[in-house]
Amino acid sequence: MKYKIKTKGVEYEVQIHKVEGNIAQLTVNDVDFEVEVERLAVNPTRMSNEPEKKISAETAAIKPSQLKAYELKSPLPGTIFEMYVKEGDTVKEDQVLLVLEAMKMENNIQAGHAGVIEKIFYASGDAVMEGDVILTIR
Repeated sequence: MKYKIKTKGVEYEVQIHKVEGNIAQLTVNDVDFEVEVERLAVNPTRMSNEPEKKISAETAAIKPSQLKAYELKSPLPGTIFEMYVKEGDTVKEDQVLLVLEAMKMENNIQAGHAGVIEKIFYASGDAVMEGDVILTIR
C-alpha cells in the first residue's frame, strides 16, 4: 500500500511492502527500511483487534430475509473519499467497498461479510464519525 504523509511541512511517499510479526518492510521516498512495530491491528482497515463476527452454520440455514443486515461502521472519524459500490451490488467478504480519508490518510474499508448492499447512508464527500453506520449488507 502506498501513502503520502506530511510532517512538519515535509511530504513523504511511504510504501508498505510486507509486515511479518512485528517487523515491517517499507520504502520512504525511495529509501528502503525495515522497522519494528510494537502493535498491529488484526485488520488495519477496521482499526480494531476484535475478531470479526462470523455467521454460524445454524444461522446460515436461516433465510437471508430473516437475518439482520450486517452494518458496516466507520472505524474512525473521517470523510468518505470514494465509494466503490452502490445499493443492490453483490459483494464478497474482504472486498474494498470505499476509501475513508482520515488524518490525511486514505483507508480502504472492506466488507466484513459477503452479500448484497442493502442501504448506503453516506456518499463521497460526507463526513462520518467513528461508529457511524456507512452501509448495510444483507
